[in-house]
Amino acid sequence: MTIRLLLADDHPVVRAGLRAVLDTEADFTVVAEAATAERAVQLAAAEEVDVVLMDLQFGSGMHGSEATAAITARPGGPRVLVLTTYDTDADILAAVEAGASGYLLKDAPPEELAAAVRTAAAGQSALAPAVALRLMDRMRTPAEALTKRELEVLQLVADGLSNQQISKRLFLSQATVKSHLVHIYAKLGVDSRTAAVATAGARRLIRTP
Repeated sequence: MTIRLLLADDHPVVRAGLRAVLDTEADFTVVAEAATAERAVQLAAAEEVDVVLMDLQFGSGMHGSEATAAITARPGGPRVLVLTTYDTDADILAAVEAGASGYLLKDAPPEELAAAVRTAAAGQSALAPAVALRLMDRMRTPAEALTKRELEVLQLVADGLSNQQISKRLFLSQATVKSHLVHIYAKLGVDSRTAAVATAGARRLIRTP
């Protein structure tokens, strides 16, 4: 059976490289490419696609995890395999909760990528070893792990947003944002926004500049 693929990445060179690698597999065929997450959602609905290879960052437009959620929400829609350079807890949790069937890093060898595509097409989970390990670590120490919402708040702090801006972005009260920060500080063992961002960045919980 031929596995039909949609490549979603905003870098033409990356898409060309992926196509070159995937074209070497006899059971793969790339049927479409998308340079934006919004376009990926449109093509996933319009084309006969089995697996979408989805980047996470698309400049100022829709995020890859948002596109993943939109694609997987459609009955009978294709599987989504996230292919990204980011291995932070925030990105991994967002993608998994959005319905991604797999999460792979862009430095994965071609044979690992091909195996992940086939696994996702079969409806099974395909996680990079490093990603699986991070998820297992979170499960081993749930009391110490930042929740998805705490990671979202801390990522926005790292992006330079104030508590008021975060409350508007996430539709939370400022008191709730402050409460999340208190919990974040306690879990990370810090006492300031700067220290929280630095510690979380060092632990690869969030993206930092």
